[in-house]
Amino acid sequence: MNDSTHQQLISENVLFRFLVSPDRRIFRHLLLIVSIGAVLYNSRSIIANPVAIFVYFIILFYVNMYVLVPKFLFRNRNIEYCLSVISIIVVVAVCGYFFNPFNKENGLNIPLFSFLTVLLLAASSSIKLFQKGMMDKQLIYELKQSKTYAELEQLKNQINPHFLFNMLNNANVLTKKDPDKASQVLMKLSDLLRYQLYDSARDKVLLTSDIHFLEDLLNLEKVRRDSFDFLISKEGNLSGVQIPPLLFISFVENAVKHNNDATKPSYVNLYFDVRDGELFFKCINSKPMLRSVNETGGLGLINVKRRLELLFPATHRLNIEDDSERYCVTLTIKL
Repeated sequence: MNDSTHQQLISENVLFRFLVSPDRRIFRHLLLIVSIGAVLYNSRSIIANPVAIFVYFIILFYVNMYVLVPKFLFRNRNIEYCLSVISIIVVVAVCGYFFNPFNKENGLNIPLFSFLTVLLLAASSSIKLFQKGMMDKQLIYELKQSKTYAELEQLKNQINPHFLFNMLNNANVLTKKDPDKASQVLMKLSDLLRYQLYDSARDKVLLTSDIHFLEDLLNLEKVRRDSFDFLISKEGNLSGVQIPPLLFISFVENAVKHNNDATKPSYVNLYFDVRDGELFFKCINSKPMLRSVNETGGLGLINVKRRLELLFPATHRLNIEDDSERYCVTLTIKL
């Protein structure tokens, strides 16, 4: 059972909720008692003492459900469980023969009595096993969700130190070369860090806020590099669209990091488009004439790919094109 099917069971299946949910326990027991009572009431013609049979069936049902099944079946002690059930049937049949709860004129119908006993045992065992199976699936699902959340938080937290280190390093270099620019960098950096400290702690942020954050980031780079330029294009209805925070920063950081060319102007172009329930993002950056031998995509892209797999496991498409003159990332997310 996959996660979506499991969630559908929990939220929509009335039978599932009735059989498993703790707040339905009283109704389940009342239904059992009423059902057994109704069957015995309609069988008064062949039962001399329906009250005794009723008590027997109720005790049998609950002893099996709350004692035998947890003690034996839940622990894979199937042989011991079968022996216990057979023992119960034999003892009840012997006692019933002498006690004769059925009409004395007809005598004890041992096959029917045994069949009803086995049927009741099978019903109580099936219900208990079904309940345990669903609870185990719920526990596994919650553990997976908890693990996924922890991994997402870890990946998101790995973004912050990486970004902070890069910007502080830039400010440190500018402090020696151009103190005025260094001051501008630090002021813009404070705005960026404010966004990271407060807004990125949420599960979702407005797409427009994240775009504004990227714009500040690129403006920061433009202050640092005279030969750098950028473009941010927004199309479609972006208003009200929410996304996980800092979803695009690794792509933009990677674009800025790997297009620093002293011989020609460099650029980063970002395109956002929301339409037909999908968010389309494209990041294009120029590439330097001479690339460093040790230059790689780094940990950031690895993290963002993993983050996308966790956040949008079957609802995103990521494509990366790398040629001699430009690097292009295209991401489509179903909202």
